[in-house]
Amino acid sequence: MKRILITGENSYIGTSFKTWIEQYKDYYQIETISVRESTWKDVDFSVYDVLIHLAAIVHVKETNEELYYKVNRDLAIKVAEKAKKEHVQHFIFFSTMSVFGVESGAISAKTKINPKTPYGKSKREAEIQIERLATDSFNVAIIRPPMIYGPQCVGNYQRLSNVAKKIIVFPKVNNKRSMLYIDNLHCFVKVIIDNQLNGTFHPQNKVLVNTSLMVNEIAKFHRRKIYLIKGFDTLISKLSEHSNLLQKVFGTLFYDSTLEGYPESIFNNVKFDYQIRDFKASIEESEK
Repeated sequence: MKRILITGENSYIGTSFKTWIEQYKDYYQIETISVRESTWKDVDFSVYDVLIHLAAIVHVKETNEELYYKVNRDLAIKVAEKAKKEHVQHFIFFSTMSVFGVESGAISAKTKINPKTPYGKSKREAEIQIERLATDSFNVAIIRPPMIYGPQCVGNYQRLSNVAKKIIVFPKVNNKRSMLYIDNLHCFVKVIIDNQLNGTFHPQNKVLVNTSLMVNEIAKFHRRKIYLIKGFDTLISKLSEHSNLLQKVFGTLFYDSTLEGYPESIFNNVKFDYQIRDFKASIEESEK
């Protein structure tokens, strides 16, 4: 049985992963802790095989850069150092797509890392320092997920869900976005743990998401009809230049095929279906 510790006990990913992994309760024992106060320093990490670091801040004023670095960089490094010192075998650090600094288009294996926001910069600096801690006995896995969605999630998906349940018309756009359903992420993390993988990973759903079709799929679940109207691409493109929210909703941003979440070679030809929910099923489960 593997013992797993998650930092960030109230995080959406952490709480949902703890619930999801209970179906394998004979194989995993999982606990969560808060690292907001200094009491985490007194926790004995040596009894755990895996530590998943999820504690972070995302949505605070960009002017408060010091807080981003204090939590997303400094705290993450201190937790990783303690884990290594106390002989935790596997450290999984949740980073972000934002480390690339790309706001539109495709992100490939050749895309240079160039974060532009305090959030992205603080996560990238944490990545660098944590990677340096890796040894043969201290495996480090860094996960850079795109937008995550699922039941009870918050953020842009919930906003679109609310819109889909109220309106009858919506712009028809031809964008493509990397997204990741929460259960697919959980399955991804399970594979990382089971195989004690190290390295940097970019998981996403098999199929890139089109915003208009996603809104239409949400409406279908609620037995509503939405009419997708053409001709708004130019207007939305111009408005998106001045609105970060519109850019995130209607813009194109995705990992291309060179950044596969699970390189097949890493499993020595062992086949594993990590995509346990297709897009339609993921929307249905999110909307139940």
